[in-house]
Amino acid sequence: MASQEPPAAPKHSEVATLGGGCFWCFEPVFEALNGVRTVAVGYAGGELAEPTYRQVGSGTTGHAEVIQIEFDPQVISYREILEVFFSMHDPTTPNRQGADFGTQYRSLVLYHNPEQQQTAESFLRELQAEGIWNSPLVTQVEPYRAFYLGEEYHQDYYEKNPSAGYCRVVIEPKLAKFRKRYAEKLKREPSPAG
Repeated sequence: MASQEPPAAPKHSEVATLGGGCFWCFEPVFEALNGVRTVAVGYAGGELAEPTYRQVGSGTTGHAEVIQIEFDPQVISYREILEVFFSMHDPTTPNRQGADFGTQYRSLVLYHNPEQQQTAESFLRELQAEGIWNSPLVTQVEPYRAFYLGEEYHQDYYEKNPSAGYCRVVIEPKLAKFRKRYAEKLKREPSPAG
């Protein structure tokens, strides 16, 4: 496992790094969005270089489970990425998402440039003002430093394990909610050759 710098982005490409609970839940959501080129799961926000899943899960490294998204900002904006992100997790629960708890599950936005920082901070203020949640938002907005790619068995976990209990009970309902709410933003399946 190696530290992965943001991909050498093609023209019209940007990178977002976000954490909001189990990375297995976020990966299939963002992979389905039109304008998203790649999604990788891994670890960021901590001090230890090259952490493993076990080390991150111990809560001693300071890392969060995150996804790193490469997207085309001419198709989907960073703000739209954030809109989806905040609609798919609870940003008011410190170090917890549902039954998953620990610092590795905290709500986290790691910005890659001043524009992303400004967009994230402004969006958080708007969300708090709207009063969608009864509790204050606890999402951390921090500068991006490094991303460590998660182990291979974590990549495309839902796609590889659709009948696993966690996938059926936790991920599928989130995906159904996402697909219904963001139907117009989903990638279109290629039509069969006729």
